[in-house]
Amino acid sequence: MKNKSFLLLLASCLLSLATLAQSARSFIERDYNFAAGNYALYPERGLPQLTPAPQGYTPFYISHYGRHGSRYLNDMKGFMIPYKTLHEADSLGKLSATGKMALEEIRKYIADAEGRWGDLSEKGEEQQRQIAHRMLQNFPEVFSDGASVDAHSTIVTRCALSMGSFILQMVKERADLKVSMFNSYSTMWYMNHQNKLRHTAINRRGQEAVEKMVMKCWHHDQKMGSLFNDTAYVRQHVDLVWLAYYLMKASFTQQHTERSGEPNLLQQFFSPSDFYLFWKVENAWSYLQSGFCMLNDAKMPYLQSYLLGKIISDADSVIAGSQHGASLRFGHETVLLPLVCLMGVNGYDLSTDNVEELEQKGWWANMVYPMAGNLQIVFYRKSATDRQPLIKVLLNEKEATLPLPSDLAPYYRWSDFRDYYLRKVAEGESALSSTATKR
Repeated sequence: MKNKSFLLLLASCLLSLATLAQSARSFIERDYNFAAGNYALYPERGLPQLTPAPQGYTPFYISHYGRHGSRYLNDMKGFMIPYKTLHEADSLGKLSATGKMALEEIRKYIADAEGRWGDLSEKGEEQQRQIAHRMLQNFPEVFSDGASVDAHSTIVTRCALSMGSFILQMVKERADLKVSMFNSYSTMWYMNHQNKLRHTAINRRGQEAVEKMVMKCWHHDQKMGSLFNDTAYVRQHVDLVWLAYYLMKASFTQQHTERSGEPNLLQQFFSPSDFYLFWKVENAWSYLQSGFCMLNDAKMPYLQSYLLGKIISDADSVIAGSQHGASLRFGHETVLLPLVCLMGVNGYDLSTDNVEELEQKGWWANMVYPMAGNLQIVFYRKSATDRQPLIKVLLNEKEATLPLPSDLAPYYRWSDFRDYYLRKVAEGESALSSTATKR
């Protein structure tokens, strides 16, 4: 068993190294949607086999935080720049035939999303059902004999519906589960904590660093210009940078909706280089907003200190009470990504002032927070009275590393986890104290 566990762990490590050995561009060349940033599709294919637990240990509890599933664009704003730019040019006879086709596509996107802005899509519901199914399959002991499942969501409708889809699948497969679901303002202080600190994420230094990245690689002028038939009009009235950015962003929404099976006509206007630049820029913005970025004092992950503290206290209660089951939490990528950074999962606690080095160092936000992205902490014990459990972390259902010593990796001792992260919680609460808002 020990040899098998070692081989599985080695295979997992080699897979991670192989991923990092490839550039983001190489993934984008195979699939433009890899560049989608926080519009990435959940990666359900090719999930690796999990490493067996050390001898004598069985899973008894899962602590989870997951992003809502695939959704429609939040509001009309995301389509307004390309729509207004192209519509106005068309009204003045300034669009080429290609530009007219782009305008017609944007109209289709708007019509498809009308009345459903920000809604969970059918694909989003199915993602949650499948994640729930695999959780039950992978850890049947956690959900045996009338286990308790405590589920919470933020007050946003798509999160509540994600929770509902997940729980419905669970009770469909395990009718004896004792389930409770909550959706309340009273839990928002940890489920989606906001603080004045968040408004300092994009400062002058960070903005200049990203703009420098854009200007160094910008080459969309000719392609975007082909949408128009009057170069003088383009020079005077069209911001080609933002037009390209929002057309690409719009194109990524299609894979999450009922139009996902149709050809993505907007993507034909761009090359792999264009999408690679988009990926780099979105990745840099995500780092500024959620990572330990030295350009804005490296504090953003501390916004999730309350959530991490709640994860620990909930686990303490389960361990002390000899219970088994799961704590499920459904929220947003703006919580999931900084939580992963705060915990240093897979090295996401990287701290730098150079956004150009993020790709090389493996800080790829889209690998953390796709639609339905999730973090699962799985607890193992030898008996119901065991107060010294082991834990394993799964990021999007793949075994992950923590910045903790372990001779059992990917398993870690709960006592080491608890001590280390309680110190992180204390650091975070101290960092937040000067900008704290009332709970």
